[in-house]
Amino acid sequence: LLVSKDLGKHLLEVEDLLQKHGLLEADVSAQTERVQALNAAALKFSELEGYQPCDPQIICNRVSHVQTCLEELEELAAKRRKELEDSRQLWTFFQEMEEAEAWIREKEKILAAKSCGRDLSSVLTLTNKHKTMLGELGNRRALLHQTMKKGEKILAKKSFGSVGIQEKMREVCLRWKKLEEVTGLHQQRLEDALNFFQFSAETDDLVAWLQDTYRIVSSDDFGHDDYSSQALLRKHRAVVEEVEKHRASVLSLRKQLALLAPDHRQGVDVQIRVVEVEQLYGEVAEVAVLRTQWLQDALAVYRMFSEVHACEVWVDEKEQWLEKMEVPEELDEVEVVQHRFESLDQEMNSVMGRILDVNQVVQQLVDGGHPSSEEVRSCQDHLNSRWNRVVELVENKKVQLSSVLKIQNFLLEC
Repeated sequence: LLVSKDLGKHLLEVEDLLQKHGLLEADVSAQTERVQALNAAALKFSELEGYQPCDPQIICNRVSHVQTCLEELEELAAKRRKELEDSRQLWTFFQEMEEAEAWIREKEKILAAKSCGRDLSSVLTLTNKHKTMLGELGNRRALLHQTMKKGEKILAKKSFGSVGIQEKMREVCLRWKKLEEVTGLHQQRLEDALNFFQFSAETDDLVAWLQDTYRIVSSDDFGHDDYSSQALLRKHRAVVEEVEKHRASVLSLRKQLALLAPDHRQGVDVQIRVVEVEQLYGEVAEVAVLRTQWLQDALAVYRMFSEVHACEVWVDEKEQWLEKMEVPEELDEVEVVQHRFESLDQEMNSVMGRILDVNQVVQQLVDGGHPSSEEVRSCQDHLNSRWNRVVELVENKKVQLSSVLKIQNFLLEC
């Protein structure tokens, strides 16, 4: 049994032979204890004094012979175990290599059947699956590396059955290299598709934003008073800032397009899309500038109307006071009225400055071709007419006061 040359023709058979050999080794171990006990008992007969049933030398020779046979048996058992274990290493190597080849074939079929997706969502799903496969590839690479080391150790021993190991290692290495190349190409295609669909999605988002913004900046709502116009102008300035921030995104479209894979960037549709985005952005920016001017003009008109109203309130008040005022005849009363006119002169200087500002704003609006130019001009004319009326009344009252004051001074001198 121990000198058998049957070392198995596959891993399962070797495992079976190793199990049987283990039982045989256990039997040898049991017999070893028995032989040692018998040898010890036999040697006692060689040490007897007096009557000796057998020649002590015969006993010693027999004990030595049995011990030698036992040692030879143990050496044969150890040698066969080593041969069986070497055989198991060999067949384990071949089985692991076959498993590696089967795994490689499976992944080759999967990669051959894989697409790169039809949209961003499907590409992201495929990319995640590919990352999982790359993890499996890394684990399998480590296992294959360990198997290759086993093969190199078997070759280094130059034991039986090493024929074909080198060829198997070379064959599997070539298939593995091809698999990694195919995996790398598929990963590159996925990255190209991902970049393209991300570019398309970002472009679509940019177009949607520009379309919404165009609707906002092309609004014909300019407010109905000073407060509402200011609020609209603040909102519009925020929109203009956003438009300016998106300028870099629009300008970078062609750079992003140039970075896409040739089969993606050379498509007519994607190139037309970029041109459409650039044109739409130009229109949005242009209309935004126009709306800024329109809102500023509207705000100027409402502020002008508000200023005109404030001036007219003052004019109404002073006009009524001047028309009702009677020039007193007493000197003391005349001096009081005169002081009031001095204060009135200061107020009139201030109001005159405001009216001049109104006239300047009106002229700017008219020169700029504002759609409400006629209404603005009419309002200006009315205010100026009212102002001239107040100035005339003030001058008349001043003349009357001057006359009364002269008369009073003359009387005092007399």
